[in-house]
Amino acid sequence: MSIAAAVILALAVLAALWAVMAYNGLVQIKNNVGKAWANIDVILKQRHDELPKLVEVCRQYKQFEQETLERVIAARAQVASARENRDIPALGTAEGALHAGLGRIFAVAEAYPELRSNEQFMQLQAAITALENALADRREFYNESVNLLNVRVEQFPDAIIARRFGFKQHALLEFSEEEKTDVNLKALFDA
Repeated sequence: MSIAAAVILALAVLAALWAVMAYNGLVQIKNNVGKAWANIDVILKQRHDELPKLVEVCRQYKQFEQETLERVIAARAQVASARENRDIPALGTAEGALHAGLGRIFAVAEAYPELRSNEQFMQLQAAITALENALADRREFYNESVNLLNVRVEQFPDAIIARRFGFKQHALLEFSEEEKTDVNLKALFDA
């Protein structure tokens, strides 16, 4: 075998190894995105199951703001719909509305000493707060995984493999401007 043939063969082997490694790397990141979404989905489902219990406990106090409860119920339905459809932009918007509604319930509850002393309310509040914290962690992992995939799909030379095998970019889970702004505590307590 001539030196030129050996060099060409070595370059072909290196190119094939690179292609395999690039493909496997893209597969791993794509699966991390799926895993991250599944983790978010589990937390959203758990919170979805807890919210009706919280609303029902609050409804037991006749004077409790019905409008606030209705907003939470509507936002819960929007989150469920976006989750089922895997509509990431709609989920971010619906999450903002739900987060605001939950904040309002917990703030308004301060005006109801009997509600605040209700053991079931306190347990639900703690459970939902824990789920919110877990959800924030899962969102971060999801967005990091999506970002890694999106960069690799666009980055040369990985873009060649990505286009060839149909790897697509995914949407980041972003939040509404309302959710990113500071909470106006005065407005919550004045209502």
